[in-house]
Amino acid sequence: MKPEDQQKDLLSLQKENLHLKQSIAALRDQLEKMEIAREEAVQNTLHSVQGEITQLRTAVAAMREELEKTCYEKDCILQQETAIAIDKTKQLHDTIVTLRDELEHREASYQENLRTMTRIFLNDPETGELYSRVAQGNIQREIRVLNSSGIAGTVFQSGNSLIINDAYRDKRFNQSVDEKTGYMTKSILCVPIKAAKQEIIGVAQVLNKKDGPFTDDDVMLLEAIATQAAIALQSTIFTERMKIFRTKEMEFFDVVAEATSEINLGVLLHKVMSEAMRMMDAERSTLFLNDEKTSELYSRIGEGLGSTEIRFPNDVGIAGTVFQSGEAINIPHAYADLRFNPSFDKKTGFFTRSILCTPVTNKSGKIIGVTQVLNKMGGPFTKEDEMRLKAFTAQVAIALENAKLFDDVQNMKNYNEGMLESMSNGVITLNEDGKIITCNTAGMRIMKVSLSEILNRKVEEFLSGNNA
Repeated sequence: MKPEDQQKDLLSLQKENLHLKQSIAALRDQLEKMEIAREEAVQNTLHSVQGEITQLRTAVAAMREELEKTCYEKDCILQQETAIAIDKTKQLHDTIVTLRDELEHREASYQENLRTMTRIFLNDPETGELYSRVAQGNIQREIRVLNSSGIAGTVFQSGNSLIINDAYRDKRFNQSVDEKTGYMTKSILCVPIKAAKQEIIGVAQVLNKKDGPFTDDDVMLLEAIATQAAIALQSTIFTERMKIFRTKEMEFFDVVAEATSEINLGVLLHKVMSEAMRMMDAERSTLFLNDEKTSELYSRIGEGLGSTEIRFPNDVGIAGTVFQSGEAINIPHAYADLRFNPSFDKKTGFFTRSILCTPVTNKSGKIIGVTQVLNKMGGPFTKEDEMRLKAFTAQVAIALENAKLFDDVQNMKNYNEGMLESMSNGVITLNEDGKIITCNTAGMRIMKVSLSEILNRKVEEFLSGNNA
């Protein structure tokens, strides 16, 4: 290459190198400017964020201060409301105490203002009656009326209190209570006695206010007293029923024990039916036994019927229905039931009102008769009566089977003795020890001995010598 060309290339390279250096310097200046701008931007952003954080902190502090102020105000309000509530509670307590004192005062005045005649009638759900007990001296009498009759019955059925200022002018007034007690009723205040769940268990009556007629205030007071008394009355009723039930059960066990120890059929039947009549509080009782030969039911014994024996087919009447079905029947009104056979009444002259009849079943499950009680005192027979007669009859059946077995053995013995006595030949019987235990009349005549001379002697000793 020529020197001049090399010189040109060198100059060109030097120019390019200079240009490159200038470009690098320009780029470095630009980068420095960009770095400075970035740092300025970052600083500005930081300042901005710090400003926002400061503002946020200020806002949070303001909010905290506002919240504390609000809580303080609400706490003050709550304290004020609590103080008001406490004050109102004290006022309410004072009001209740005042009302209680006023009620006690009015009750005392009320009792002072009344004559001493207050009656409580309690409901007997089994008989549908209201009953009250009246003490006359040392004697306590019980008065019973239907729970749908009279002033008491009206209040019991409706559940609403009544004021009657002239008792004898009110058609609902039952004068029979006055006739039984000898008291003269003029005015009546009667309120229901309500237990839990508003169940009406009876009524309370106050009679003959001393000064003026009964008022609505009297009604409110007596209703309050009746409500308080309901709990005690329910407890007393329950206790009394449990005592009565326990007494009846003990009597029942005594009767059963006595009956099952008897083996004489006639005595047993008389005892059983007498106790059934007393236990059921009935007018009459009858035991019908089945005669398998004639398919008839016949009365072997009838308490209250004397010694009358009546027979009829074992599918007729109430007794026949019970015998065929094996189910007990409880009829409150006999003549209203088509199954009732009135011929029994016609033959005996008795009027049957109510009937409770249960089957007599032996230990193998066979029905051998029916037990029937008639006319419960004071109303129809109850479910409790039915259960008791069923239990009683079940025990009777066991005793009856034993007595019948003994009766059959006794009849067989009597038959055998009768046969022996009627024979013309002499017959003696021995026990397992070879001793003579019986000898018929023909035998004693043939051997010319008395009964005392032959009984309990060894047969080989007696049938020797002249008797051999």
